[in-house]
Amino acid sequence: MVLLGKEKRQVIAGIGKAYEPEQLIGKKVVMVANLKPAKLMGLESQGMILAVETLEGGLNVVEVDRSIKNGTKVK
Repeated sequence: MVLLGKEKRQVIAGIGKAYEPEQLIGKKVVMVANLKPAKLMGLESQGMILAVETLEGGLNVVEVDRSIKNGTKVK
């Protein structure tokens, strides 16, 4: 679950090879939230977490400073 302001959303992301679920707890990630829900791997995903590919072919989620409030819009 991703906390988006006061709202919680389930997000299914293809980052499982790069992160264990525990590693994402508390991270302030950038999420695309204005997408229609989609079924991925049999579950409903209500957004997309942005990530960049490393030089080695891995993934890093896009993070913002911890002082940014949950749900703040990217401009």
